Amino acid sequence: MEKNVYGFKAKSIDGREISLGEFRGKTLLIVNVASQCGFTPQYAGLEALYGKYKDEGLVVLGFPCNQFGGQEPGSESEIKSFCETNFQVTFPLFAKINVNGPGAHPLYQHLKKKKRGILFTKRIKWNFTKFLVDRYGRVVKRYGPAVKPEAIAKDVSTAIGVR
Repeated sequence: MEKNVYGFKAKSIDGREISLGEFRGKTLLIVNVASQCGFTPQYAGLEALYGKYKDEGLVVLGFPCNQFGGQEPGSESEIKSFCETNFQVTFPLFAKINVNGPGAHPLYQHLKKKKRGILFTKRIKWNFTKFLVDRYGRVVKRYGPAVKPEAIAKDVSTAIGVR
């Protein structure tokens, strides 16, 4: 049986090793994020989606990444503070990772393999690329950076079974 997202581990923003198996049965929205990007205001939309649907089973997972224009230069504690202070982020944040190249986190290698981007490329184009994962750990959709969280609310509600 092929691995789903629940088979991966990642370090939380606080340095704790977390198995994505902890989110088994939840619908996930996995996003590579950055604090100094033109798309950074999407944190507000991500938090709004999380607030609206978390009781129905949605978990947003934010993975800071500094691979795009050096737009996430801070430490984990600086990133956490920025997100909480500026966007009141309550969804889980993880330690900085790479999403492209030979050092790409295994979770992102899996996500890119399962859902390719525009023109069928695997490569993550920029910050705030989003992957929707169903409650069985299957990657069901990929959204480009310019797609705002509000625009995917319908897909999220369908994935969690809310009409």
